[in-house]
Amino acid sequence: MSRAHQPPLVTGISPNEGTSWTKVTIRGENLGTGPADLVGLFICGHNCLLTAEWMSASKIVCHVGPAKDDKGEIIVSTKSGGHGTSTVSFKLLKAEKIGILDQSAVWVDEMNYYDMRTDRNKGISPLSLRPSNPLGIDVDKGKVPLKDLEAMFPGVSGDFTSENFSATWYLIENHSVTSFDQLRMAASNLKKQATRKNEGSLAYVKGGLSTFFEAQDALAAIHQRLESDGTEKVEGSMTQRLENVLNRASDTADTLFQEVLGRKDKADSTRNALNVLQRFKFLFNLPLNIERNTHKGDYDVVINDYEKAKSLFGNTEVPVFKKVYAEVETRIGALRSLLLDKLLETPSTLHDQKRYIRYLSDLHAPGDPAWQCIYAQHKWILGLMQNCKEEFINDQRAWRYETPQQVQFVEKLSDVVIGQLPNFWKLWISYVNGSLFSETGEKSGQVEKSKKNARQRQNDFKKMIEEVTHRLVKLVRGALLPSTLTELELRLYGGWESKTELTGPWLTQVIHTVRIIFEALVALEIPNDLLQVIQDLLLELRHHCLLVTLHHTAGDVKRLAEKEDWVVDNEGITSLPAQFEQCMVQMLQSLKEPMETKPGEVNILQLDQAQDQASELCVHIMRVFVNCLEQLSNKTDGDINTSHISVDLASPDPFSGLQEDFCATPEQRLLIILSNCQYLEKHTFLNMAEHFEKHGFTGTDKITQVSVHAVKELDESLFDAYIERKSDPIVGSLEPGIYAGYFDWRDCSTPTGVRNYLKEALVNIITVHAEVFTVSKELVPRVLTRIVDGVAEEMSRLMQCVSSFSMNGAIQARLEINALRDVVASYLSSESHANFKQALEALPQLHSGADQKFLEELLNRFKSSMQLQLTCFQPSNVQPVKR
Repeated sequence: MSRAHQPPLVTGISPNEGTSWTKVTIRGENLGTGPADLVGLFICGHNCLLTAEWMSASKIVCHVGPAKDDKGEIIVSTKSGGHGTSTVSFKLLKAEKIGILDQSAVWVDEMNYYDMRTDRNKGISPLSLRPSNPLGIDVDKGKVPLKDLEAMFPGVSGDFTSENFSATWYLIENHSVTSFDQLRMAASNLKKQATRKNEGSLAYVKGGLSTFFEAQDALAAIHQRLESDGTEKVEGSMTQRLENVLNRASDTADTLFQEVLGRKDKADSTRNALNVLQRFKFLFNLPLNIERNTHKGDYDVVINDYEKAKSLFGNTEVPVFKKVYAEVETRIGALRSLLLDKLLETPSTLHDQKRYIRYLSDLHAPGDPAWQCIYAQHKWILGLMQNCKEEFINDQRAWRYETPQQVQFVEKLSDVVIGQLPNFWKLWISYVNGSLFSETGEKSGQVEKSKKNARQRQNDFKKMIEEVTHRLVKLVRGALLPSTLTELELRLYGGWESKTELTGPWLTQVIHTVRIIFEALVALEIPNDLLQVIQDLLLELRHHCLLVTLHHTAGDVKRLAEKEDWVVDNEGITSLPAQFEQCMVQMLQSLKEPMETKPGEVNILQLDQAQDQASELCVHIMRVFVNCLEQLSNKTDGDINTSHISVDLASPDPFSGLQEDFCATPEQRLLIILSNCQYLEKHTFLNMAEHFEKHGFTGTDKITQVSVHAVKELDESLFDAYIERKSDPIVGSLEPGIYAGYFDWRDCSTPTGVRNYLKEALVNIITVHAEVFTVSKELVPRVLTRIVDGVAEEMSRLMQCVSSFSMNGAIQARLEINALRDVVASYLSSESHANFKQALEALPQLHSGADQKFLEELLNRFKSSMQLQLTCFQPSNVQPVKR
């Protein structure tokens, strides 16, 4: 490496000690290649570069600065060699200060005086450099107020530099409690100072006596020369010529350096301007920075810069600063407008809303941005809800959707409310507790202001929530419960007349959706009084769902008649009662969710009106089903779907069941319906009562009672119709059969057995038995008992109408009556017993044992000959129908 690039080395300094501002010569090696290469000169830690004068690479001259260290190295730094070292040191001496009022025999350099109290570099009055304690003793200020001193010593002062100085004032003010000995010492000090001052003045004169003589000689020579020049020269005195020369020199200097000085002044002005720009570049760059950061979305940076600029330049009187700050305010005003527009934009997240509100608050935006946002959100939510209705009302593609439009509308409405109202409520809560402006509470002023505003607007916000909930309820009512709205409200919230009314399951889905809305709002801790309208809506929807479901069930039950296939099971019933019970159970299952009482809801089945309506509709459903059975009994063969049953009497199992080649006759249909009626009365209606009670329905006793009564009426009517169809032919055939062949009770041959008319009647009864038994064995006793009653009554009438009997006639009549009575003994009622008894009593008595024996033989022969046919009348031989 070359010598020029070696680090500087200081090897000597002259002098090696002195006070501040002492001029020193520094010697060494590699002290720089020129003035520009010198970048640092430190003596005792103080940078003396400003006073340094580079002489050569081995010599530098400078003035020592006011360093803090008493002794230190001399370090030279250059661009070419870097940071240097030193082998010598300099000792800084503390100079005795010479005040401007002190005498000195040598020239004292001018320097700025420092106010040690404020440590600020500014000139002060020489009088302020007076000694602080001229007496030389401790100052002990008393407690005498200044006003009292001014009153006691008018026109004078306690300042000893003042022309009106009062020693008494000074002593009272500074030494009111000083002891007398101390004051005597102070007087002694004053005398010493006065003596030292006189002696010092004489010493200064003695020390500078030669200087005074030299000055005197110089002035005398100048005076002599001036006098000789003034008398001998025409051009004027030497002083005039000197003045002229000096003036020309000054003019020439001004001419030579005017351009340079002008450029210097301009450069100084430019430098000052650049210094101002550099020093206050934050303010001058702020408008552009605001625009850039706003474009990038760095609003926090903009707000911080604005707060800083406002604190520094908000009250400035400097014109250029005022102009730039006005531009800053313009940009901030535009930012406020931008943030307010973003705040009021919809849709927007709760996080963004809080962020924009805080920004506007920090920017001291006029008005109340938080409340403006709440108001805008409220209007937007109402608009969304209304738009939902318009969207579905105007949609002409309803036939494409499986879900009814009213259900889709309520679900869409639910999405709007659940999606937007929670954020709306949370925004209000943040507004109330002040967290909109501070999460940690550091902005207490804004927080308190927010709380105050919230308290003032609490009623207004409550009205907003009420408006939203009422709008929700009215829109749902318009779609599902239009009868509960006024004409004006229907024009605003209705318009669903062209849409299909909802069934129970769809209404259940709507109730489920509305409950979800209610639960979501309850979870937000919205007061219950604001949500009561939704509870009322739920109650009416549940009531409406109950009635609609019961009405639709009545229609479904009415259509059950179309599903009757006339196929009977082992108990003689068709599937119709089971289908009816299943239909009712499905109805109750579908009502389970709407009728369920959620927290805060009313049990709808405990309301009197709902109880009465539900009971009436349930009774109506039961009657509808009974009417269905009645309609089925009245249908002709052409109205019945071809479902066939038959009985093959030749088969090993004479009641084996169904064949597909025989249509149920009207009499068979009557029997099937009668069997169904009995099953309804004994089983189905009782089961329905249990189901009703299980699902909370009241008045089940009334429902069961009315239903059983209706079924019994139908049963009696159908039973009478069937008996009329079957009994009348049998009863009507007795009289013609008895008197066939001009039979005469008074003149008849010896009886040979039961005549054919009675056998035919028994065969007809057996046929009825078979028909009834094929359908339901439970009906056999009831049917045969009524037929036997009719036959017994007819036989009694016929016997009582005979005026006289021969013995053979008496035996024949007694044989036939006993044969008939014994055969149908299992189906005799008290009425038939009485009729048979009356018939026998109308006959002559058989007194002969031979006649009675003959009668017994004929009776046994009849029973033996028709044993197979008469088996069906034996209760022990009745077998269940097998399927």
